[in-house]
Amino acid sequence: MTWLKEVIGTEKAIIAMCHLLPLPGDPHFDANKGMEYVIEMARKDFLALQEGGVDAVMFSNEFSLPYLTDVKTETVAAMARIIGELMPLIKIPFGVNVLWDAKKSLDLAVATGAKFVREIFTGVYASDFGLWNTNVGETIRHQHRIGAENVKLLFNIVPEAAKYVADREIESIVKSTVFNNRPDALCVSGLTAGAETDDQILQRVKNTANGTVVLANTGIRMENVERQLAVADGAVVGTTFKYDGIFENHVDIERVKQLMDKVKAFREAAVAV
Repeated sequence: MTWLKEVIGTEKAIIAMCHLLPLPGDPHFDANKGMEYVIEMARKDFLALQEGGVDAVMFSNEFSLPYLTDVKTETVAAMARIIGELMPLIKIPFGVNVLWDAKKSLDLAVATGAKFVREIFTGVYASDFGLWNTNVGETIRHQHRIGAENVKLLFNIVPEAAKYVADREIESIVKSTVFNNRPDALCVSGLTAGAETDDQILQRVKNTANGTVVLANTGIRMENVERQLAVADGAVVGTTFKYDGIFENHVDIERVKQLMDKVKAFREAAVAV
């Protein structure tokens, strides 16, 4: 049994992404519709996910494109307002992801009561956003300074749109990340949001993780969810829950129900065995 059972309520958990529209300060923010529209759309998507049966949800500023690695204060403030407005409706565990700023994610988690954060905590990368550096020691110290010790840390060790500057085998990355940082989970991603996580890489990470939770982080679909959950301890799901499985669209509750029905049947079968 892993911490997923205690925090989220089940093993083989599905963490659904609630992608927030562009926020104030973002290049594509719609100033005419304003924050009220962003909140309305977040409410619509969140309720479709929750009522569709997901185990947990993670709020992210997914449409703050192009992303920053030092996120502005107005972004965190806007995300806090959105989650605050939704709080009376939230009945399932939730996490946050301020793309791509680990310390700001922890700040938001403390402010809202989020149970987990997903971020790039370690490594140096050549990325679409330039040379991308991290400082995990400072981030973890920040976590303790602000009282976020109980917030679970989901380490994205195969970042989207980025590659390690050093040529390292995934087993080496997993071993050193687990030994040096004690992550609560390792997230294994495809190239972009919605891109399938490579089965072989997922298996290699799981084989090396020494009991650390491993999550398939992108590209879960009806046709691969059982295969990926046979290896991973759970999954983060975003794009496949949207109308026609298109990243830019809003959440389709029927697609949520269909995938969650399959996941629940998979979990029941695993328990029976």
